[in-house]
Amino acid sequence: MDRDFLVDLFSDFGPVTIRPMFSGFGISADGTNFAMALRSGLYFRADDQTIPQFEAEGSKPFQYQTRTKTVTVGSYWQLPARLFDDQEELSGWARAALAAAQRAALNKRPRTRKPSQPGKKAVATKSAEHAAKRRTAKINTAKVGAAKRKTPSKRQAT
Repeated sequence: MDRDFLVDLFSDFGPVTIRPMFSGFGISADGTNFAMALRSGLYFRADDQTIPQFEAEGSKPFQYQTRTKTVTVGSYWQLPARLFDDQEELSGWARAALAAAQRAALNKRPRTRKPSQPGKKAVATKSAEHAAKRRTAKINTAKVGAAKRKTPSKRQAT
């Protein structure tokens, strides 16, 4: 599937953003990714409310192979092939997939790092920790530089 084909396919649904993703494209609307177009097919976001619809059509969840196992991604299901010929019905499925993606985004909690030891404050990110170390290093360097300037050199002492 190429970009132009996907734009035409979703024309009844409305404007979509198509970006490169893995071996294909990620498809989003209003900033929410709701579909993936990969070599193996077109997959829509699904949840407990929409999975029965996919199962009734005989669809399967997205799967990929690693060196040691097959990984199943239950949140993306393959779009039934018959919908490629019916853009009006496909747009209904796309709206349901977008709604499932939006529900998933609402249920997602922000990630916070737990403190490594009780009583210590958690560090938000490694970059914040790195920035704190850099500030400390700059302060220490400035103190050493100031101390050197105040100490008379050997030539001045004699």
